[in-house]
Amino acid sequence: MRFSEILGQENIKNHLQQSAKNGRIPHAQLFVGKEGSGTLPMAIAYARFLLCLDNENNESCNLKCDNLSHPDLHFSFPVTNNDKIKSASKVVSSLFSEEWRQFVKEQPYGNIFNWLETIGVEKKQGIINVEEAKAIGKSLVLKSYEGGYKVMIIWMAEKMNLGAANKLLKLIEEPPEKTVLLLLAENEEQIIATIRSRCQVLHFPVLSNKDIADGLKQREGASDNEALKIAYQADGNLNKAIHLYRNDSSDLLFEEWFIIWVRAAFRAKGNASVIKELIDWSDAIGKAGRETQKQFLTYCLQFFRQALLLNYKAPSLVFLETKSESFQLKKFAPFVHGQNIVQINKELNDAMYHIERNGNGKLILLDLSIKLTRLLHTKQ
Repeated sequence: MRFSEILGQENIKNHLQQSAKNGRIPHAQLFVGKEGSGTLPMAIAYARFLLCLDNENNESCNLKCDNLSHPDLHFSFPVTNNDKIKSASKVVSSLFSEEWRQFVKEQPYGNIFNWLETIGVEKKQGIINVEEAKAIGKSLVLKSYEGGYKVMIIWMAEKMNLGAANKLLKLIEEPPEKTVLLLLAENEEQIIATIRSRCQVLHFPVLSNKDIADGLKQREGASDNEALKIAYQADGNLNKAIHLYRNDSSDLLFEEWFIIWVRAAFRAKGNASVIKELIDWSDAIGKAGRETQKQFLTYCLQFFRQALLLNYKAPSLVFLETKSESFQLKKFAPFVHGQNIVQINKELNDAMYHIERNGNGKLILLDLSIKLTRLLHTKQ
């Protein structure tokens, strides 16, 4: 991945290149950006720039970076046990090197769920554990293989558990000479403050509609009209745009789940028999896996916000298009307003928080459903 291949983010590209050329290279940096904004491709391009800038054998260096096989380029990412590796406590990133290279090659803008799908554990949650932190320390304490920089890219750094974060703290404070740690995160607040305070933070804006459209045309061969339409729906997320173009977006399934859910929740007030439908719905979604549940709740947040914007006469900001002919956003919008949106937002975020911390998904979703029956009937 080279800077020229990255969509948009021109200011960040220029900043990273100029600061490196001027010798101002912070040893610990935190790239923060929403899914699909390009933090991983940017980190790889920056690592290549550092590793190959003053390398006499530049062509060989670039080739190794292309294949993600440069001996001074290291990766850490969330993993968990699967059919091949049974012990969750002993699993580390290096055991999935081949799968990781393939994932980065095919989905450089992919999300955590796409990665877990790649290694066949989409119903589990990936973490960066203490064993991984030890492995990071061991790989960075060694001298640089080619005599220049060593770069460690930690993808989805917010997935570090507390033990791993505390283990890495000393390394981030006092890294070996010519060692650069690049932590990538979608949610800065989930990284412990002692690590955040020791990193130079770069915030990535979401991609513009033009950048998304250009990406679809370059990568997928989309027509101008198709690319612009999907870019508008993708909300700055290239990963989502690609899946929408390929018609394999989880949004299609999430829309079906959402419609069943809100219809049952709306009918359930004063009708005890409908509660059985909400229980069945919660059981079904509860079997989908924690990452899928969190993705679905994120989709719900977006759906409610889009309904609110439509209700308050801001159609130019509404990009969501429902596929179901029997469910129209404009008819649902009046039920989402200033008197209930704050509480709806809170309940959805609380549910995500508890699922993230291994709460019982079925019970969390049923509790959320019962609360929604009241919130949807709140008067404006």
